[in-house]
Amino acid sequence: MKLVADESVDRHIVERLRKDGHRVWYVAEMDPGMSDQAVLSVANDEQAVLLTADKDFGELVYRQRLINPGVVLVRLAGLDPSTKAELVAKAIDTHSAEFTQGFAVISHGTIRIRRHEQ
Repeated sequence: MKLVADESVDRHIVERLRKDGHRVWYVAEMDPGMSDQAVLSVANDEQAVLLTADKDFGELVYRQRLINPGVVLVRLAGLDPSTKAELVAKAIDTHSAEFTQGFAVISHGTIRIRRHEQ
């Protein structure tokens, strides 16, 4: 799967996803401080799902109707980095097809997916 990881995403998650064979562009390695619009533009250009811990992307995708292949919001506060990485990797392995063209939230014990309106 192709993913753009916003700099709000823990490095452990990015490293785990790469280890699993996913193509991950990591904003923290590319251009830290990049605007949300620029991050979304990279995801659009690469046709990659956006992985973030920043709720502002829901505003950009739904209210401003900026198209992208999908957003996965990671809401795993309080867990150690390796546990977060395991949970995200498992969710992507299980639900990758559903994460495209939708907005998903990964939280401890729950994955919610909302499809983009056509």
